[in-house]
Amino acid sequence: MISKKLAFLLLFCMLPWFAYAQLNIVVNNVPANTPNGAVLFVAGNFNSWNPSDPAYRLTLQANGEYSITLPSSVRGPVLFKFTRGSWASVETQANGSQLADRRYTIPATGPSNYLTSIARWEDLGSGSGTVGGSATFNVRLLSDNFRMPELNRNRRIWIYLPPDYSSTNLRYPVIYMHDGQNLFDRNTAFGGNEWEVDETLNRLHSQGDYGCIVIGIDNGGTDRIAEYTPYAHPQHGGGDGEDYVRFLVNTLKPYIDNNYRTLPNRENTAIMGSSLGGLISHYALVRYPNTFGKAGVFSPSYWFNSSIYTTSRTSNRVAGNKMYLLMGGREGSSANGNAGYVRDLKRMADTLALAGYAIGNEIDTVIKADGQHSEWFWKREFAEAYQWLFSGITSVAKSKSDKPILEVYPNPDTENGEVLNVVLSACNTQHNLVIVNTAGKVVENKAITCNSTLQVTTKNWPKGIYTISAGVATIKWVKR
Repeated sequence: MISKKLAFLLLFCMLPWFAYAQLNIVVNNVPANTPNGAVLFVAGNFNSWNPSDPAYRLTLQANGEYSITLPSSVRGPVLFKFTRGSWASVETQANGSQLADRRYTIPATGPSNYLTSIARWEDLGSGSGTVGGSATFNVRLLSDNFRMPELNRNRRIWIYLPPDYSSTNLRYPVIYMHDGQNLFDRNTAFGGNEWEVDETLNRLHSQGDYGCIVIGIDNGGTDRIAEYTPYAHPQHGGGDGEDYVRFLVNTLKPYIDNNYRTLPNRENTAIMGSSLGGLISHYALVRYPNTFGKAGVFSPSYWFNSSIYTTSRTSNRVAGNKMYLLMGGREGSSANGNAGYVRDLKRMADTLALAGYAIGNEIDTVIKADGQHSEWFWKREFAEAYQWLFSGITSVAKSKSDKPILEVYPNPDTENGEVLNVVLSACNTQHNLVIVNTAGKVVENKAITCNSTLQVTTKNWPKGIYTISAGVATIKWVKR
């Protein structure tokens, strides 16, 4: 006869543990100044809020994401926060204020996923400042706190200027790129893996490429999912993408066009990003086809909401607009467990063809067998996408036959000086006089006639070094 103790043990072993719920937590973006190789922990009401519990240490994945699967014993409503091993290094809101406890109710059965980002660390601040690290000389911070009125937020914005920007009066195409932290500097890039956009464009320029301006918009940390998705997802939320794109169209682009020498028409305005950034780039082109004429759509997360197919099919197509669709053959399945990324891309290409886009001329579908959902892949493919999107851009000739002589005085300025004299000579055409401060902001842009002297009021300019250009002539000027 089986004892009661043995019977209980057999019954216990037969319980369907596989049905017990488990929560998978994935952190897909961390603050730009997170130290390379940082160790992350999750602390909550399930482990007595221990900020460095080794049993709740997240694993750093090859693609730069951090993840952990909570034990099946953790059930029901949970409260938690992320740390780097102590409460002094706990996560905060983007503005540095205390973050309320994260909350999630684990379903009774089956696995569930919690996808999120971390905006800022308590002990590291915003991590902003002048550009350094691996960024090239022609990358600057446009603003560390650029206002986004459409979203009631502020954001760091980067700007890359072509190598000859200060030595010519040329106007340039512009690319607006998401996840600005990852574009230029490995010190701010997610997992230390930057795209090297600046090095790539400088190399192409040295080989005869016309050049372009790149505007990098930092992602918003915990706001990234919302801003890069035009429609909500039942599990991951989101849906602020329309407001984010309106910020680009109505606020940021007019500012750039007013302060830099751009070619502002749609044919010379592109938008580019990867993953959710690819999704919002695609949406921006089909939603605002008279603003953006080109889109680089890398590994787009079409799985997030199928409404993107409807929008692509029903939006008004503008002839000549171009979209570069890139996917890797090793990207895995869509996050919703349905069709894989490659299948999603092919479905979108078919949708765009039905909407009237010319495959090959207006839509280029590129699938690289070895490609993964990772920064290294997007970095490698950037040059090819850029060259296809901007092929045939010859609207401004790179003539350097007119070589004026530029003089400025006093240099440096006198104490409490208010007027700068600019003399342009040895030329026979009118030029634009452009004066740029060390942050890359244009403080003066006006016509100057050859063989004449122009007076510029500098009373309210901050002290510092300024670059003054007219035609191909350039000179440095110091305000004391």
